[in-house]
Amino acid sequence: MTKQAKTVTAALSATTPVFFGYTSIGFAFGFLLVKSGMAWYWSPIMGIFIFAGAAQFLAIGLLGAGTSPIEMGLAVLLLNARHAVYGFSLLDRFSHFRRFKLYLIFGLTDETYALLTTVRPPEGVDRESFDFLITLFNQSWWVIGSTAGALFGTQISWDAPGIEFALTALFVVLLVEQIRSLKRPGPFLIALISAVLLNLAGFKEQTLLVGILISTTGCFFLPRREDAA
Repeated sequence: MTKQAKTVTAALSATTPVFFGYTSIGFAFGFLLVKSGMAWYWSPIMGIFIFAGAAQFLAIGLLGAGTSPIEMGLAVLLLNARHAVYGFSLLDRFSHFRRFKLYLIFGLTDETYALLTTVRPPEGVDRESFDFLITLFNQSWWVIGSTAGALFGTQISWDAPGIEFALTALFVVLLVEQIRSLKRPGPFLIALISAVLLNLAGFKEQTLLVGILISTTGCFFLPRREDAA
């Protein structure tokens, strides 16, 4: 087996679990996108140029609500802020890369990070090429799944009443998981209270932007959790 074939085979094997996850979730994203009124081709476009699963789901709701670009940018930035932490831990490795460094930075997702930090390339295989293929395959699985879902959505006449609630349910699940993981409800309570008060005060159109600013600022004043000794 040639070096190139060994690299491709190893990367395909490593990304097989991601294939099943990304194609199924991507399918749901593409279907929801079409049923929200957007053209099917926006699904592969977003998958290629954005490639951030949760942010893409969020974008469906925000675009449908006519959210401003600034509000969308802030929401996506906060949603994906954890990726910056991933990047810090890979600075040393990526600093030696030349050909694919920019793409590897762009394509860093939760699942890709998990593979890059746990799976070693076969002996004699170039690390940069191996990391590149893992990232490329993972993005390909997402684009394939989301495109298939979008095309499927165009072929059925079901108008999916109430389908937009699926997005709300998705982010409620993500919220609950974050609360369970962090074990600190304070930041989430600040966001909830801010949203309620802004709506009661009549600032419905500005709720997202102002709520983000208030909750982000409020987090700086929360007492720090002491790590267990």
